Amino acid sequence: MKSLKINDKVRIISGSHKGTEAKIVKIDRANGKAMLEGVGLVERHMKKTQFNPAGGKKTIHVGIDLSNLKLVEAAKFEKKAATKTNKKAKKGAK
Repeated sequence: MKSLKINDKVRIISGSHKGTEAKIVKIDRANGKAMLEGVGLVERHMKKTQFNPAGGKKTIHVGIDLSNLKLVEAAKFEKKAATKTNKKAKKGAK
């Protein structure tokens, strides 16, 4: 199977979001999770800290296991045409 990449369109094949199609935003290969656009968003209550003096709620992604995803459409990457403007001269040419 082709490995999943960022911007691939996938379908969730099991779990509470079964049947949902979404685009991959981020992949955590160490834990085998993928963060999908608009799926698995939860609010975390943040304590007041020096870096976050207001505290409050923060929306974060909860990863979905890679084994629960099926590739629908691969991301399309366009290769730029390679143009060589600095060609090497042949031996003996002046």
